[in-house]
Amino acid sequence: MSRAPTAPDALRIGQVAGRARVGVETIRFYERQGLLDEPPRTGSGYRQYPHEVVDRLRFIQRAKALGFSLSEVKELISLRLDAAMGAGEVRSRALGKITEIERKVLDLQRMKGALVDLVEACDGSSSPEGCPILTALEGEGP
Repeated sequence: MSRAPTAPDALRIGQVAGRARVGVETIRFYERQGLLDEPPRTGSGYRQYPHEVVDRLRFIQRAKALGFSLSEVKELISLRLDAAMGAGEVRSRALGKITEIERKVLDLQRMKGALVDLVEACDGSSSPEGCPILTALEGEGP
């Protein structure tokens, strides 16, 4: 852990959290996961973040909102920082994510269809023992 003099333009963790609209614990978690570098600290132990960390946090949040896992976000950050890598690799990762999302959508549609069939088979007036939904969940039904 490095020590740094207090920089007038540096941000404390609460300021970073507020600007990026994340919790302080989220920032600490991302540091532990290697998504953010641990910042230098003042002599009194306060973390001093550069303003760029807010942009990194927003990048992470946007990537997560698009369905990327934290390990995938970490890879995207590495690609962003590697000048030798072309945008083709990033595009490839995004295409892979689209394929994964499409597979999940199909799974969700299948689950919805099965659940709709079960709800249609249940008029809601029988006892729990005769409920087609519970029977199916117990492995005795369709």
